[in-house]
Amino acid sequence: MDYKDFINQDTEWLKGTGPSANIVMSSRVRLARNLDKVPFSNWADKGRLEDVLVAVKDAALSTGGLKNALFVRLKDLSEVDRLFLVERHLMSPEHAENVDYKAVVVDPKEIISVMINEEDHLRIQVLLSGSNLRECWKIADSLDTELSKKLAFAYSAKWGYLTACPTNTGTGLRGSVMLHLPALVFTGQIGKILQAIAKLGLNIRGLYGEGTDATGNIFQISNQVAMGITEEETIDNIERISNQVVSREDSTRKTILTKNKEALVDRISRALGTLKSAHIITSSETITLLSAIRLGVDLGIVKTMDRRTVNELFLLTQPAHLQELDGRPLNANERDVKRADLIRSKLK
Repeated sequence: MDYKDFINQDTEWLKGTGPSANIVMSSRVRLARNLDKVPFSNWADKGRLEDVLVAVKDAALSTGGLKNALFVRLKDLSEVDRLFLVERHLMSPEHAENVDYKAVVVDPKEIISVMINEEDHLRIQVLLSGSNLRECWKIADSLDTELSKKLAFAYSAKWGYLTACPTNTGTGLRGSVMLHLPALVFTGQIGKILQAIAKLGLNIRGLYGEGTDATGNIFQISNQVAMGITEEETIDNIERISNQVVSREDSTRKTILTKNKEALVDRISRALGTLKSAHIITSSETITLLSAIRLGVDLGIVKTMDRRTVNELFLLTQPAHLQELDGRPLNANERDVKRADLIRSKLK
């Protein structure tokens, strides 16, 4: 299997299935690990980094969950190909930089991926559609146990797993849920809710993680620290708070349908009309309009599309995916034209 084959299948985080999938787009667990007695990635020399890459590759590909996985050295990919993997949430934007001794291992279903020599020597990631954080943790924990039998991880009885960033030290676990919250944005409630979430010790980020904006009314909620709290407690905390946000979004959607349906239908209809007729459209405008369409599908206002089609457009209209589909590099204007063509074709 080649990584380019991924474009012909639904990536896990956009399948639109699983518990509360109308609001919870995906759940993810990441575990940060480093090899014992080896400098962290930012401090290790070239020889050590190469040794880490080979050791983690061999260990990962010999585990039950990754025996048939794809292994890719990032230096062998073009910039567009690396962005393609970022857009599919198979690796972080930071992992796509300074790529000489970096790699990624991805299972064929795009549920499990392992980043090698990111900020830490390896980062295990499990991604599932819908509200499935506990199942993500179960899969990640099993893989971590297998890898720990093949690799000696840096661990302190006092501090827990040792990581490059102090906020990951302890369990090394970063759990997150990606929420689609258009009703809370539409009614102006989102600001107070995000402030409350931050006070409860969680981070709020955009579609592609740290440093990205919440375009398309999509927000990622994750834990801030991994020390002084068990993995189960971290998962429980994220689930408890995200469930409250989901409940608030759901009730707000019902209120809008009752009290302000005309304005909502107008916004969704205008978004659909623009997408069906535009001949040039940017990525950011597309995500904003698709957010409205997704809400319309989930509320039964848009009956000519399903959630999976909308989710597919979220991904296929991203810059790298457009260029992979076209088979050549495209400048910004060419991408805007190609994006509009693709959308009109899908919405016929």
